[in-house]
Formats: sequence, structure tokens, C-alpha cells
Amino acid sequence: MTVPRVILHADLDAFYASVEQRDRPELRGKPVLVGGTGPRGVVSAASYEARRYGVHSAMPGFEARRRCPDGIFLRGDMKKYAAVSRQVFAIFRRFSPQVEGLSLDEAFLDLGGSERLLGPARVAGEALRRAVRAEVGLAVSVGIAPSKTVAKIASDEAKPDGLLEIPADAVPAFLAPLPVARLWGVGPVAEQKLHRAGLRTIGELARAAPELLVRVLGESLGAHVAALARGEDARAVEPDREPVSYSEENTFAEDVADRERLAAVLLDHAESVARRLRRDGWRARTIVLKVKLARRRSAGPRGYPIVTRRATLAEPSDDGAVLAREARRLLARTPSVAVRLLGVGASGLVPADAEGAGAQLGLFAPAPEQQRAARLNQALDAIVSRFGARAVVRGGQEEAVRAGLSLQAKRGEAPRDAAVDDE
Repeated sequence: MTVPRVILHADLDAFYASVEQRDRPELRGKPVLVGGTGPRGVVSAASYEARRYGVHSAMPGFEARRRCPDGIFLRGDMKKYAAVSRQVFAIFRRFSPQVEGLSLDEAFLDLGGSERLLGPARVAGEALRRAVRAEVGLAVSVGIAPSKTVAKIASDEAKPDGLLEIPADAVPAFLAPLPVARLWGVGPVAEQKLHRAGLRTIGELARAAPELLVRVLGESLGAHVAALARGEDARAVEPDREPVSYSEENTFAEDVADRERLAAVLLDHAESVARRLRRDGWRARTIVLKVKLARRRSAGPRGYPIVTRRATLAEPSDDGAVLAREARRLLARTPSVAVRLLGVGASGLVPADAEGAGAQLGLFAPAPEQQRAARLNQALDAIVSRFGARAVVRGGQEEAVRAGLSLQAKRGEAPRDAAVDDE
């Protein structure tokens, strides 16, 4: 007998801002915005008092100030938010061993087969909300549905501080009137294409002819969003998903044209990426450089051109010096103009022990310089683990000062004030 799928999506309300209001009573009832403090920072979280002014996360700080001149802007504290997140996730795991974190403040839980232990899904969801409120002092909104897509949309509809359950037979009616942009995979460009084709709601998308969607979005994306529009989403909750890539990036407070400074920041990013690779037991075959040029080409948040370059290493590596060397070579292949954002990524991951990953083992022992680099990295990791990421750095390494606060929960990296792209 097949156990019905019951997916719960839990999403903390205005997480960063709510933590600040919890810890600082004088902020309660006031428009609080975390992030957006610098000239290029963006809002990471806005309290519901601030949202009444039309402010939302990812909005540029200058626009948030224009809309909410009396808003209280805070830089934020990632270490504190990460600690609170760990408390919340510990509660989630009491309700299901299958917990898939999406960020510090939201997760999917698989409740399938738990009714005998926890009661009906709605009862379990309300118990989870009460536990988070009682033990952590925060509100969490919950959506319950037969699939990830619908559960996430349901939690959005339940905000703030609510619960919405969508039974399987109610999914089509629930999705039909919602705008197409509520579906995963439908970004601003796809949304515009669908609107031009006369498709504005999920219901209209679900009823559209397959050939129309292929013509508008392409074969792969067209089929994907059509299935989601019909409520078809067979993805399972994956608590231990393997990473596909690692990356670090920052938006500069001011445009930077000095190539030596850019190279120094690249080294900082490469060291951070390499440290996370080592902590998780991976090496990377491919290095990716991301550069956002400072000269705007068109209006809107996507008006700054983005240049990407990639290189494949002769051997997979988790050495920051190797990653930085390749990133600098890639930088030399980009236009020599001022830069707004700079990032380094690593992909093509293989296990560090190379066993079972299809990686070809070398015929000879590692070269002496590779052995020295491995010992140095082990020493650096031990120092960083005890004293923090800035306790020791390589010569020529410049800390990548960020324009805002990160929305990401990164693997293998202690939380710090990290980058938010200015888009």
C-alpha cells in the first residue's frame, strides 16, 4: 500500500527582522529593516510594519528609504540568526527525520506515514508552530500539501503566522487563480513571455496547449511549468542533498577598477570556497568567475551586464591557491573596466578521496608541493576553526567587504556578514 505524500513547508515570518524585534522590545511594532544600510545594500528582511509601506526583501536600500523614511535600518548579525536557525531546525527534526533546509529560515518536512505518531497533518503543523513560538519566540507559517510546489505556495498564502492545508483534491482549484509567477521556474523573463501569450494565471497555464508552451518557453521549461501548473511535482524531500557547486561573491560598496585589488578579493573568495570544499570532503574540477560590470546598459535591476568565465583544472582541487590562480587567469580574459560585483565558484565536484566518483586515480604519489599545500591547508583549517576566518590569511588576500547581509545558509562556513547581490 502506498503511503500518501504529505509535505509540510515551514517558513519563519520576516526572520531577521523578527529576531531583532524579539531581542529588542523597543523595536516591536515599528518598521524594522535588516540590510540595505550601505549605498548598494539590499533589504534582507522587512518587518510586517515596514511591509505596509511597500518594502520587501531584495529591494535596494535607497528605494526602501524612499518608501519608508521612518524605517529603522539594521546591519544585522548573521551569527545570531544562524544560532536561532539551528534551534528552529532542531524542532523541525522532532516532527520528521526528513527535513530539507532551503535557507536559514525555511524547510520542507515529509510527514508521510507520521499520522499515527503525530496525528493528522494539520494537527502536526499546529503543534510545530506552537513549539517554535514557545521555545524560540518566533512565528512560523506552514503550508501542507501533497507536493513541494503546492506546500510552498500554501505557506506563502498563510502568512503571516498562519497555516494552510491543501488536500490533493483541492489542488487544481487552489492553484488556478494564482499568477503564473508563483511557480518555480517562472522568472521575470518567462513571466513576460507567458503574459504576451495571454497566459496570466496558473489555471490558464494548466489548460494551455503543449505546443503553445513549447513555442513560448522551449520544450524543457514549457513541459516543466505545465506539470507544476497541474499540481504534478514528484520531487521528494531530500535531507542530505549533495552540493552541486560552491560559490562566494560580493557587491562592492563602490565600483572597483584596480586589477590588483580585484585579484586580492578573488583570493579571499577562493580561500573561502576551498575551505568549504575541504570541510565537506569535495574537490572541484571547474572554476567559474562571475563579474558584474559597473556600467549600466539598460534600466532595471538587471541592467548591469554580467560576464562569466570558466576553466577546467587538470586535476580536481580543494586548494585555495589553485582556485585563486585560475580565477585570476579568468579575470585577465574579462574587459578591463570597473566592476560592481565579483565572485568565484567551484563545480564539477568529486569526493576528496576520489573513491566511487569515477575519478581517475593518479599513477604516482602526490608531488612534494601538493603534499606541502595539503599540510598548510590542514593547519589553516585548524586555526580558522578555532579563531575565525580572519585569524590568518595568505599574503595579498583582501577581505571581500560586502554591501549587505547574506540570505544563504552556506555549507562548511561559519556565518559572517556575507554578500547579497544587488539585484
